Amino acid sequence: MDTIYAPSTGAPPAAIAIIRISGSAALAAAQELAGELPAPREARVRTLRDSSGEHLDRALVLVFPGPATATGEDLVELHLHGGRAVVAAVEMALAIQPDLRRADPGEFTRRALANGRIDLAEAEGLGDLLTAETELQRRAALSMADGALSRRIASWRARLLGLAARIEGSLDFSDEADVPAALLDDIRQSARSVADDMTATLAAPTVERLRDGVRVVLAGPPNSGKSTLLNALVRREAAIVSPIAGTTRDRIEVSVARDGIPFVLTDTAGLRDATDDVIERIGIARADEAIEGADIVLWLSDDAPRDPAMVWLHARADLPGRGHFTAGPVMSVSALDDASVEVLWTLVTSRASSLIPKPGDLALNVRQANHCRDAVEALADIASLDELVVADALRRANVALAKITGHSGVETMLDTLFGKFCIGK
Repeated sequence: MDTIYAPSTGAPPAAIAIIRISGSAALAAAQELAGELPAPREARVRTLRDSSGEHLDRALVLVFPGPATATGEDLVELHLHGGRAVVAAVEMALAIQPDLRRADPGEFTRRALANGRIDLAEAEGLGDLLTAETELQRRAALSMADGALSRRIASWRARLLGLAARIEGSLDFSDEADVPAALLDDIRQSARSVADDMTATLAAPTVERLRDGVRVVLAGPPNSGKSTLLNALVRREAAIVSPIAGTTRDRIEVSVARDGIPFVLTDTAGLRDATDDVIERIGIARADEAIEGADIVLWLSDDAPRDPAMVWLHARADLPGRGHFTAGPVMSVSALDDASVEVLWTLVTSRASSLIPKPGDLALNVRQANHCRDAVEALADIASLDELVVADALRRANVALAKITGHSGVETMLDTLFGKFCIGK
Protein backbone atom coordinates (compact mmCIF):
# COMPACT_ATOMS: atom_id res chain seq x y z
CA MET A 1 0.00 0.00 0.00
CA ASP A 2 1.27 3.47 -0.88
CA THR A 3 2.55 5.82 1.75
CA ILE A 4 0.45 8.99 1.80
CA TYR A 5 1.03 12.56 2.90
CA ALA A 6 -1.09 15.72 3.19
CA PRO A 7 -1.46 18.87 5.27
CA SER A 8 -3.77 18.20 8.21
CA THR A 9 -4.27 21.84 9.14
CA GLY A 10 -6.19 24.60 7.40
CA ALA A 11 -5.12 26.34 4.24
CA PRO A 12 -2.06 28.59 4.70
CA PRO A 13 -1.00 31.15 5.63
CA ALA A 14 -1.05 30.32 9.33
CA ALA A 15 1.33 30.28 12.27
CA ILE A 16 1.77 26.51 12.03
CA ALA A 17 1.09 23.96 9.31
CA ILE A 18 1.19 20.22 10.00
CA ILE A 19 1.94 17.70 7.27
CA ARG A 20 1.24 14.07 8.12
CA ILE A 21 2.92 11.09 6.45
CA SER A 22 1.42 7.62 6.96
CA GLY A 23 2.48 4.22 5.67
CA SER A 24 5.35 1.77 5.50
CA ALA A 25 7.72 4.34 3.94
CA ALA A 26 6.79 7.18 6.31
CA LEU A 27 9.91 6.95 8.48
CA ALA A 28 12.23 6.72 5.48
CA ALA A 29 10.50 9.67 3.81
CA ALA A 30 10.85 11.81 6.93
CA GLN A 31 14.47 10.75 7.34
CA GLU A 32 15.17 11.84 3.76
CA LEU A 33 14.01 15.35 4.69
CA ALA A 34 15.11 15.69 8.30
CA GLY A 35 18.11 13.39 8.70
CA GLU A 36 18.25 11.58 12.02
CA LEU A 37 14.73 11.22 13.41
CA PRO A 38 13.87 11.88 17.07
CA ALA A 39 12.84 9.09 19.44
CA PRO A 40 9.21 7.98 19.09
CA ARG A 41 6.67 10.47 20.44
CA GLU A 42 9.32 13.09 21.26
CA ALA A 43 9.09 16.43 19.44
CA ARG A 44 12.44 17.68 18.21
CA VAL A 45 13.50 20.54 15.95
CA ARG A 46 15.06 19.46 12.68
CA THR A 47 16.23 21.25 9.54
CA LEU A 48 14.30 20.00 6.54
CA ARG A 49 16.18 19.79 3.22
CA ASP A 50 15.17 18.66 -0.24
CA SER A 51 17.07 16.11 -2.35
CA SER A 52 19.57 18.77 -3.52
CA GLY A 53 20.31 19.80 0.07
CA GLU A 54 18.45 23.11 -0.10
CA HIS A 55 17.13 24.34 3.24
CA LEU A 56 13.31 24.18 3.29
CA ASP A 57 12.37 24.98 6.89
CA ARG A 58 13.17 24.49 10.57
CA ALA A 59 10.36 22.28 11.86
CA LEU A 60 9.25 20.11 14.73
CA VAL A 61 9.31 16.42 13.83
CA LEU A 62 7.30 13.76 15.66
CA VAL A 63 7.51 10.03 14.94
CA PHE A 64 4.77 7.56 15.81
CA PRO A 65 5.64 3.91 15.02
CA GLY A 66 2.68 1.73 14.09
CA PRO A 67 0.40 0.07 14.88
CA ALA A 68 -0.46 2.22 17.93
CA THR A 69 -1.10 5.35 15.85
CA ALA A 70 -4.09 7.25 14.50
CA THR A 71 -3.97 5.29 11.24
CA GLY A 72 -2.56 2.00 12.55
CA GLU A 73 0.56 2.57 10.40
CA ASP A 74 3.90 4.28 10.88
CA LEU A 75 3.08 7.97 11.11
CA VAL A 76 5.20 11.13 11.04
CA GLU A 77 4.12 14.71 11.67
CA LEU A 78 6.06 17.70 10.36
CA HIS A 79 5.12 20.91 12.18
CA LEU A 80 6.16 23.64 9.76
CA HIS A 81 5.95 27.40 9.59
CA GLY A 82 2.57 27.98 7.98
CA GLY A 83 3.46 30.01 4.91
CA ARG A 84 2.16 28.90 1.52
CA ALA A 85 5.64 28.65 -0.01
CA VAL A 86 6.97 26.60 2.91
CA VAL A 87 4.12 24.08 2.74
CA ALA A 88 4.36 23.86 -1.06
CA ALA A 89 8.14 23.28 -0.96
CA VAL A 90 7.88 20.48 1.61
CA GLU A 91 5.03 18.84 -0.29
CA MET A 92 7.07 18.97 -3.50
CA ALA A 93 10.05 17.36 -1.74
CA LEU A 94 7.76 14.54 -0.56
CA ALA A 95 6.07 14.14 -3.95
CA ILE A 96 9.30 13.20 -5.74
CA GLN A 97 10.10 10.41 -3.29
CA PRO A 98 9.28 6.87 -4.48
CA ASP A 99 6.11 5.18 -3.21
CA LEU A 100 4.73 8.44 -1.83
CA ARG A 101 1.58 10.19 -3.02
CA ARG A 102 -0.77 12.88 -1.80
CA ALA A 103 -3.67 11.49 0.21
CA ASP A 104 -7.22 11.34 -1.12
CA PRO A 105 -10.01 13.02 0.92
CA GLY A 106 -10.57 11.12 4.16
CA GLU A 107 -7.85 8.58 3.40
CA PHE A 108 -6.10 8.87 6.78
CA THR A 109 -9.39 8.11 8.55
CA ARG A 110 -10.21 5.34 6.07
CA ARG A 111 -6.91 3.66 6.91
CA ALA A 112 -7.71 4.00 10.59
CA LEU A 113 -10.96 2.16 9.89
CA ALA A 114 -9.28 -0.50 7.76
CA ASN A 115 -6.66 -1.10 10.43
CA GLY A 116 -9.17 -1.37 13.27
CA ARG A 117 -8.26 1.86 15.04
CA ILE A 118 -11.86 3.10 14.77
CA ASP A 119 -15.12 1.63 13.51
CA LEU A 120 -17.60 3.01 10.99
CA ALA A 121 -19.88 4.65 13.56
CA GLU A 122 -16.88 6.47 15.08
CA ALA A 123 -15.75 7.55 11.60
CA GLU A 124 -19.20 9.01 10.89
CA GLY A 125 -19.09 10.84 14.21
CA LEU A 126 -15.67 12.22 13.33
CA GLY A 127 -17.03 13.45 10.00
CA ASP A 128 -19.85 15.26 11.81
CA LEU A 129 -17.37 16.70 14.32
CA LEU A 130 -15.30 18.23 11.52
CA THR A 131 -18.34 20.12 10.23
CA ALA A 132 -19.95 20.96 13.59
CA GLU A 133 -20.84 24.65 13.93
CA THR A 134 -23.00 24.71 17.07
CA GLU A 135 -22.47 23.42 20.59
CA LEU A 136 -25.23 20.82 20.26
CA GLN A 137 -23.71 19.55 17.00
CA ARG A 138 -20.29 19.33 18.66
CA ARG A 139 -21.59 17.36 21.63
CA ALA A 140 -23.54 14.88 19.54
CA ALA A 141 -20.67 14.34 17.11
CA LEU A 142 -18.06 14.02 19.87
CA SER A 143 -20.17 11.41 21.65
CA MET A 144 -20.35 9.37 18.44
CA ALA A 145 -16.65 9.84 17.63
CA ASP A 146 -15.73 8.76 21.16
CA GLY A 147 -17.56 5.47 20.61
CA ALA A 148 -20.81 5.90 22.56
CA LEU A 149 -22.85 4.18 19.85
CA SER A 150 -20.15 1.59 19.21
CA ARG A 151 -20.21 0.56 22.86
CA ARG A 152 -24.01 0.31 22.78
CA ILE A 153 -23.89 -1.83 19.64
CA ALA A 154 -21.19 -4.04 21.17
CA SER A 155 -23.37 -4.57 24.23
CA TRP A 156 -26.41 -5.52 22.13
CA ARG A 157 -24.38 -7.85 19.95
CA ALA A 158 -22.74 -9.54 22.94
CA ARG A 159 -26.15 -10.27 24.43
CA LEU A 160 -27.54 -11.58 21.14
CA LEU A 161 -24.43 -13.65 20.42
CA GLY A 162 -24.71 -15.20 23.86
CA LEU A 163 -28.33 -16.13 23.14
CA ALA A 164 -27.37 -17.48 19.72
CA ALA A 165 -24.65 -19.63 21.28
CA ARG A 166 -27.14 -21.10 23.73
CA ILE A 167 -29.66 -22.07 21.06
CA GLU A 168 -27.00 -23.27 18.62
CA GLY A 169 -25.56 -25.47 21.34
CA SER A 170 -28.96 -27.03 21.90
CA LEU A 171 -29.54 -27.45 18.15
CA ASP A 172 -26.32 -29.47 17.91
CA PHE A 173 -28.08 -32.15 19.94
CA SER A 174 -31.54 -31.66 18.44
CA ASP A 175 -31.44 -35.12 16.86
CA GLU A 176 -31.33 -36.54 20.36
CA ALA A 177 -33.92 -34.27 21.98
CA ASP A 178 -35.93 -31.13 21.28
CA VAL A 179 -34.67 -27.77 22.49
CA PRO A 180 -36.18 -27.42 25.97
CA ALA A 181 -39.21 -25.11 26.04
CA ALA A 182 -37.90 -23.35 29.14
CA LEU A 183 -34.65 -22.53 27.32
CA LEU A 184 -36.53 -21.13 24.31
CA ASP A 185 -38.75 -19.02 26.55
CA ASP A 186 -35.71 -17.61 28.35
CA ILE A 187 -33.99 -16.81 25.04
CA ARG A 188 -37.14 -15.12 23.72
CA GLN A 189 -37.49 -12.99 26.86
CA SER A 190 -33.84 -11.92 26.75
CA ALA A 191 -34.03 -11.13 23.02
CA ARG A 192 -37.16 -9.04 23.56
CA SER A 193 -35.27 -7.05 26.19
CA VAL A 194 -32.56 -6.25 23.63
CA ALA A 195 -35.21 -5.34 21.05
CA ASP A 196 -36.88 -3.02 23.57
CA ASP A 197 -33.55 -1.25 24.17
CA MET A 198 -33.08 -0.77 20.44
CA THR A 199 -36.66 0.45 20.00
CA ALA A 200 -36.13 3.05 22.72
CA THR A 201 -33.00 4.28 20.95
CA LEU A 202 -34.90 4.47 17.66
CA ALA A 203 -37.61 6.58 19.30
CA ALA A 204 -35.18 9.49 19.72
CA PRO A 205 -34.82 11.99 16.83
CA THR A 206 -32.12 11.17 14.30
CA VAL A 207 -29.05 13.34 14.02
CA GLU A 208 -29.86 14.68 10.51
CA ARG A 209 -31.95 17.63 11.73
CA LEU A 210 -29.23 18.58 14.18
CA ARG A 211 -26.54 18.20 11.53
CA ASP A 212 -28.34 19.72 8.53
CA GLY A 213 -30.61 22.20 10.33
CA VAL A 214 -34.30 22.34 11.22
CA ARG A 215 -36.13 23.49 8.08
CA VAL A 216 -38.39 26.50 8.72
CA VAL A 217 -40.45 27.66 5.74
CA LEU A 218 -42.20 31.05 5.51
CA ALA A 219 -45.33 30.65 3.40
CA GLY A 220 -48.45 32.61 2.53
CA PRO A 221 -50.05 34.70 -0.22
CA PRO A 222 -48.12 37.36 -2.20
CA ASN A 223 -47.15 40.52 -0.35
CA SER A 224 -47.88 39.04 3.09
CA GLY A 225 -44.52 40.10 4.55
CA LYS A 226 -42.56 36.84 4.22
CA SER A 227 -39.33 38.37 2.91
CA THR A 228 -39.44 41.21 5.42
CA LEU A 229 -39.92 38.76 8.29
CA LEU A 230 -37.10 36.53 7.01
CA ASN A 231 -34.73 39.49 7.05
CA ALA A 232 -35.84 40.35 10.58
CA LEU A 233 -35.34 36.77 11.77
CA VAL A 234 -31.80 36.51 10.38
CA ARG A 235 -30.99 40.17 11.08
CA ARG A 236 -29.68 40.97 7.61
CA GLU A 237 -30.99 41.77 4.13
CA ALA A 238 -31.09 38.21 2.83
CA ALA A 239 -34.21 38.61 0.69
CA ILE A 240 -35.33 41.44 -1.62
CA VAL A 241 -38.28 43.35 -0.18
CA SER A 242 -40.66 45.24 -2.43
CA PRO A 243 -44.29 46.40 -2.28
CA ILE A 244 -44.78 44.72 -5.65
CA ALA A 245 -46.59 41.41 -5.29
CA GLY A 246 -44.63 38.43 -6.60
CA THR A 247 -41.15 39.87 -5.97
CA THR A 248 -39.94 36.54 -4.59
CA ARG A 249 -39.98 34.07 -7.48
CA ASP A 250 -37.80 31.27 -6.10
CA ARG A 251 -36.91 29.82 -2.75
CA ILE A 252 -34.34 31.77 -0.73
CA GLU A 253 -32.56 29.73 1.94
CA VAL A 254 -30.61 31.19 4.85
CA SER A 255 -28.78 29.22 7.54
CA VAL A 256 -28.80 30.56 11.08
CA ALA A 257 -28.30 29.19 14.60
CA ARG A 258 -30.36 30.07 17.67
CA ASP A 259 -29.78 28.67 21.15
CA GLY A 260 -27.34 26.18 19.67
CA ILE A 261 -29.93 24.83 17.21
CA PRO A 262 -29.11 25.11 13.48
CA PHE A 263 -31.95 26.31 11.25
CA VAL A 264 -32.45 26.66 7.52
CA LEU A 265 -35.02 29.42 6.92
CA THR A 266 -36.71 29.41 3.51
CA ASP A 267 -38.56 32.32 1.94
CA THR A 268 -41.00 31.19 -0.74
CA ALA A 269 -43.01 32.65 -3.59
CA GLY A 270 -46.46 33.91 -2.68
CA LEU A 271 -49.18 31.30 -3.02
CA ARG A 272 -52.26 31.99 -5.08
CA ASP A 273 -54.68 29.89 -7.09
CA ALA A 274 -54.08 31.24 -10.60
CA THR A 275 -51.46 33.28 -12.44
CA ASP A 276 -50.57 33.79 -16.10
CA ASP A 277 -46.89 34.21 -15.23
CA VAL A 278 -45.04 30.97 -16.10
CA ILE A 279 -42.09 31.78 -13.83
CA GLU A 280 -44.40 32.60 -10.94
CA ARG A 281 -46.16 29.23 -11.41
CA ILE A 282 -42.79 27.49 -11.12
CA GLY A 283 -42.06 29.49 -7.95
CA ILE A 284 -45.41 28.47 -6.45
CA ALA A 285 -44.71 24.80 -7.25
CA ARG A 286 -41.35 25.09 -5.52
CA ALA A 287 -42.99 26.78 -2.56
CA ASP A 288 -45.37 23.82 -2.25
CA GLU A 289 -42.38 21.45 -2.34
CA ALA A 290 -40.65 23.44 0.40
CA ILE A 291 -43.77 23.32 2.57
CA GLU A 292 -44.03 19.55 2.12
CA GLY A 293 -40.41 19.10 3.25
CA ALA A 294 -40.54 21.60 6.12
CA ASP A 295 -40.19 20.79 9.79
CA ILE A 296 -41.93 24.03 10.78
CA VAL A 297 -44.11 26.27 8.56
CA LEU A 298 -44.71 29.89 9.45
CA TRP A 299 -48.00 30.80 7.76
CA LEU A 300 -48.33 34.54 7.07
CA SER A 301 -51.93 35.19 6.10
CA ASP A 302 -55.19 36.50 7.48
CA ASP A 303 -56.79 33.26 6.30
CA ALA A 304 -56.36 30.10 8.34
CA PRO A 305 -53.57 27.74 7.23
CA ARG A 306 -54.48 24.58 5.36
CA ASP A 307 -52.67 22.53 7.99
CA PRO A 308 -53.34 23.23 11.69
CA ALA A 309 -49.75 22.21 12.50
CA MET A 310 -48.52 25.38 10.79
CA VAL A 311 -47.64 28.38 12.95
CA TRP A 312 -50.30 30.95 12.02
CA LEU A 313 -48.92 34.48 12.15
CA HIS A 314 -50.69 37.81 11.97
CA ALA A 315 -47.84 39.60 10.20
CA ARG A 316 -47.16 43.30 9.50
CA ALA A 317 -48.86 44.17 12.78
CA ASP A 318 -47.21 47.61 12.63
CA LEU A 319 -49.31 48.74 9.65
CA PRO A 320 -52.33 51.01 10.22
CA GLY A 321 -55.52 49.08 10.80
CA ARG A 322 -53.83 45.77 11.55
CA GLY A 323 -52.51 46.07 15.08
CA HIS A 324 -52.46 43.22 17.56
CA PHE A 325 -54.73 40.31 16.70
CA THR A 326 -55.39 37.23 18.83
CA ALA A 327 -58.63 35.75 17.50
CA GLY A 328 -57.02 33.06 15.36
CA PRO A 329 -53.31 33.40 14.70
CA VAL A 330 -50.83 32.04 17.17
CA MET A 331 -49.31 35.49 17.52
CA SER A 332 -48.94 38.92 15.98
CA VAL A 333 -45.53 39.86 14.65
CA SER A 334 -43.92 42.89 13.07
CA ALA A 335 -40.45 43.06 11.55
CA LEU A 336 -40.19 46.54 13.12
CA ASP A 337 -40.92 45.20 16.60
CA ASP A 338 -37.84 43.33 17.86
CA ALA A 339 -39.77 42.05 20.87
CA SER A 340 -42.35 40.27 18.70
CA VAL A 341 -39.59 38.77 16.54
CA GLU A 342 -37.89 37.43 19.67
CA VAL A 343 -41.18 35.93 20.88
CA LEU A 344 -41.51 34.22 17.50
CA TRP A 345 -37.98 32.86 17.79
CA THR A 346 -38.84 31.50 21.24
CA LEU A 347 -41.82 29.69 19.76
CA VAL A 348 -39.79 28.32 16.84
CA THR A 349 -36.89 27.09 19.00
CA SER A 350 -39.34 25.47 21.41
CA ARG A 351 -40.86 23.47 18.57
CA ALA A 352 -37.46 22.69 17.09
CA SER A 353 -36.12 21.33 20.37
CA SER A 354 -38.55 18.42 20.12
CA LEU A 355 -37.24 17.56 16.65
CA ILE A 356 -33.55 17.24 17.51
CA PRO A 357 -31.66 14.92 19.88
CA LYS A 358 -31.45 16.15 23.45
CA PRO A 359 -28.00 16.67 24.98
CA GLY A 360 -26.71 13.33 26.18
CA ASP A 361 -29.05 11.30 23.96
CA LEU A 362 -27.60 8.72 21.60
CA ALA A 363 -28.47 10.17 18.18
CA LEU A 364 -28.43 7.78 15.23
CA ASN A 365 -28.19 8.91 11.65
CA VAL A 366 -30.60 7.56 9.04
CA ARG A 367 -28.24 4.80 7.90
CA GLN A 368 -27.64 3.61 11.45
CA ALA A 369 -31.34 3.84 12.30
CA ASN A 370 -32.28 1.75 9.26
CA HIS A 371 -29.91 -1.06 10.27
CA CYS A 372 -31.10 -0.85 13.88
CA ARG A 373 -34.68 -1.09 12.66
CA ASP A 374 -33.74 -4.14 10.58
CA ALA A 375 -32.40 -5.77 13.74
CA VAL A 376 -35.61 -5.06 15.63
CA GLU A 377 -37.68 -6.47 12.78
CA ALA A 378 -35.52 -9.59 12.67
CA LEU A 379 -36.06 -10.16 16.39
CA ALA A 380 -39.82 -10.09 15.85
CA ASP A 381 -39.42 -13.65 14.52
CA ILE A 382 -38.32 -14.98 17.90
CA ALA A 383 -41.99 -15.53 18.66
CA SER A 384 -41.85 -18.54 16.33
CA LEU A 385 -42.28 -22.00 17.84
CA ASP A 386 -39.57 -23.27 15.49
CA GLU A 387 -36.15 -23.12 17.16
CA LEU A 388 -34.45 -22.85 13.74
CA VAL A 389 -36.44 -19.69 13.00
CA VAL A 390 -35.44 -18.26 16.39
CA ALA A 391 -31.78 -19.02 15.71
CA ASP A 392 -31.99 -17.38 12.27
CA ALA A 393 -33.67 -14.30 13.77
CA LEU A 394 -30.78 -13.86 16.19
CA ARG A 395 -28.27 -14.26 13.34
CA ARG A 396 -30.01 -11.67 11.13
CA ALA A 397 -30.22 -9.19 14.01
CA ASN A 398 -26.50 -9.57 14.65
CA VAL A 399 -25.68 -8.99 10.97
CA ALA A 400 -27.82 -5.83 10.92
CA LEU A 401 -26.09 -4.45 14.00
CA ALA A 402 -22.65 -5.33 12.59
CA LYS A 403 -23.40 -3.11 9.58
CA ILE A 404 -23.73 -0.08 11.88
CA THR A 405 -20.13 -0.34 13.05
CA GLY A 406 -18.79 -1.47 9.68
CA HIS A 407 -18.12 -5.10 10.45
CA SER A 408 -20.37 -6.40 7.68
CA GLY A 409 -21.38 -5.36 4.16
CA VAL A 410 -20.56 -1.62 4.14
CA GLU A 411 -17.84 -1.29 1.51
CA THR A 412 -20.22 0.32 -0.99
CA MET A 413 -20.85 3.37 1.19
CA LEU A 414 -17.27 4.10 2.33
CA ASP A 415 -16.32 6.18 -0.72
CA THR A 416 -19.28 8.47 -0.12
CA LEU A 417 -18.48 8.88 3.57
CA PHE A 418 -14.77 9.62 3.29
CA GLY A 419 -15.18 11.74 0.17
CA LYS A 420 -16.71 14.40 2.45
CA PHE A 421 -13.57 14.58 4.62
CA CYS A 422 -10.75 17.05 4.05
CA ILE A 423 -7.60 15.85 2.29
CA GLY A 424 -5.45 15.56 5.43
CA LYS A 425 -7.96 13.76 7.64
